[in-house]
Amino acid sequence: MPISQSQFDLFILAIWGSIFFYVAFKFVKSICLVPTKKAYVVERLGKYRSTLEAGFHLLLPFIDRVAYIHDLKEETINVPPQECFSRDEVNVEVDGVIYIQVVDPIKASYGITDYRFAATQLAQTTTRSVIGTLDLDRTFEERDVISAKVVEVLDRAGESWGVRVHRYEIKNIAPPLTVKNAMELQVNAERERRAILAKSLGDKTSRINRSEGLRREMINLSEGEKQRRINSAEGKAAEIYAIAEATSNAIEKMANVISQEGGQQAIEMQLSEQYLTKMKGLSNESRKVILPANLLNFEQWLSTMGLNKNK
Repeated sequence: MPISQSQFDLFILAIWGSIFFYVAFKFVKSICLVPTKKAYVVERLGKYRSTLEAGFHLLLPFIDRVAYIHDLKEETINVPPQECFSRDEVNVEVDGVIYIQVVDPIKASYGITDYRFAATQLAQTTTRSVIGTLDLDRTFEERDVISAKVVEVLDRAGESWGVRVHRYEIKNIAPPLTVKNAMELQVNAERERRAILAKSLGDKTSRINRSEGLRREMINLSEGEKQRRINSAEGKAAEIYAIAEATSNAIEKMANVISQEGGQQAIEMQLSEQYLTKMKGLSNESRKVILPANLLNFEQWLSTMGLNKNK
């Protein structure tokens, strides 16, 4: 069936329309808006031309193209779990995370095919080599050493990749179940040992405190008893001194009275009165009294005491 002139014209119009829209699309694509913290690597006819930073850029249609787009912000890359053998031949599973950043978009584009994959593989191999030099117990304690070694190796390699590795953190170190159970038993035993030690130290401290308290109590009691006896002795001494002084004063006053005129007669009268008073009780049958032979010679009694002036 022959094609009519109208159909042929429509076909030609469709071809030219497609060409027009394609050219328009290319001109639109030549307008490039680069966001902040992005880098566009532009190639001209398959060869590197420039790196576009944030802002407005205009490319040549059909000649320039954006070959690579890099994010300049710091990103995290998960390192998959891998099996490693420690120096004491214990198999452990280790995984981690890398904090990496593109600093040279040109090297990141043409220096390596995939810097993320390369960093992950290098981190795994370095981790295996470092853990192989450590015993199992030290692998849990030397995480910082392992991370620092991986960062050092990745940073040297990253110079040619156009990336910088800021940190590498180990997320988990998982030993086999049997080793894990043995470690749990060891930890429990160590915890019990510390509890027993703490209890013994507490009991020791308690006994020391109690004995120290008893010692201080005994010292305080002895000091109190000593002070009580000192006070009692001083009180008795003061009492004896007061009695002696009062007796001395009484004797002195009596001597003064006797030496005065009529004093001796007064003393004789007082003694006579006391003598007669005491003699009244001799009539009691239940009382036994030993008296001199001449009981009624009162003047002889006074003479014996040196009070009879007629002697």
